[in-house]
Amino acid sequence: MDNRAIGYFDSGVGGLTVVKQALHQLPNEQIKYVGDTARMPYGPRTSEELKQFAMESADFLVGEDIKLLVIACNTATAQALPMLQEKLDIPVVGVIHPGIQAALEATADNKIGVIATEGTVNSNAYYNGLLAIQPHVTVAQLATPELVQIAEHKDLNAVETHNQIKEVVAPLVNSGIDTLVMGCTHFPLMADSLQRIFGDDVTLVDAGAEAVNTVEKILDAKSARHEIIPMVDHTEDEYFTTGDVTSFAEMGTKWLGLPINVSQLMINADGLEKVNIHE
Repeated sequence: MDNRAIGYFDSGVGGLTVVKQALHQLPNEQIKYVGDTARMPYGPRTSEELKQFAMESADFLVGEDIKLLVIACNTATAQALPMLQEKLDIPVVGVIHPGIQAALEATADNKIGVIATEGTVNSNAYYNGLLAIQPHVTVAQLATPELVQIAEHKDLNAVETHNQIKEVVAPLVNSGIDTLVMGCTHFPLMADSLQRIFGDDVTLVDAGAEAVNTVEKILDAKSARHEIIPMVDHTEDEYFTTGDVTSFAEMGTKWLGLPINVSQLMINADGLEKVNIHE
């Protein structure tokens, strides 16, 4: 048994889609989460910037005594996963490989679409990963950075928002794909709209949620699950943001369906640091 928390980080609230799956699938595991909203979106950032941001979030969470780290961000996974796996002494799980595996299992016609940030698309992480396992697969990628902003700032239940999403993904609709990888952890927030737009014949793959399966396997292999005690309210979980605490707490509470404790992080020359509210 290992009662330490699992750490997660993302550019914003998108990674909470991974946390939501973890709350359902691994309900006894404590959560520590960093949302780097002050520096989002990550999509247009350089590889060097993304590696720096990822290392800063990872260093902070390791300092919080976590037992495993989840990069709950496709863009950061594409650029920083090998580096973090090499530098850290704890297991590090990304969201891309689990998404690839799930997409290949789901597709019947070997025609897979991927929507993601420009950073993830330009890295060809999904494209190369899919073809490496199944050379006969057809992959259609579409950079949809607009969807990140929609997820962070729009009412996802509004008709106007649905129409905006439809316009953004239009190049992939009727393209013949039978599986769509939501290659950004923000995108499952709009899964209902995406399913209506693409139709029931297209299977949506939530890469972030698939990563939780990998986490579960690692915990079992290492006998590292939290001891079996009820964690009904998850009041010990901790969430941190480099951006606005109030808006992060509101969106997190709405999406996760439970109140969350959010603390402010300051970005300085040495990385990320908790702000002492008593100072």
